[in-house]
Amino acid sequence: MTEIVTAFFVLAGGLFALAAALGVLRLPDVLIRMHASTKAGTLGCGLILVAVAVHFGDVGTIARAIAAIVFLLLTAPVAAHMIGRAAYRTGVRLWQGTVIDDLAETGKPGSRDLGSRDPDSRDKAE
Repeated sequence: MTEIVTAFFVLAGGLFALAAALGVLRLPDVLIRMHASTKAGTLGCGLILVAVAVHFGDVGTIARAIAAIVFLLLTAPVAAHMIGRAAYRTGVRLWQGTVIDDLAETGKPGSRDLGSRDPDSRDKAE
């Protein structure tokens, strides 16, 4: 029974990882590719880690798998946000089908000011 559960989680994780890879290859711009890679990639890795935990079943492996899943869930959104922000700030063109650009009012793509506080303004105020 354990082998069937393990096989299910490995196959499901592999399918999500495949979907993430196809998304990175096929989607039109950086922001949409980033979404595919972080969402599907994190879920795929998480499912494979669950399969590892189920297969081995000892406390140490389960604890490591849970720690790795928590680490993935905490770091993937932050990494995706930073990649998207860096892409927008450097002026990477959005896909022509993009309807809404919420940051267009705060600063044009390629500008350094996106409505955030200037890091050097702290020195000027003191």
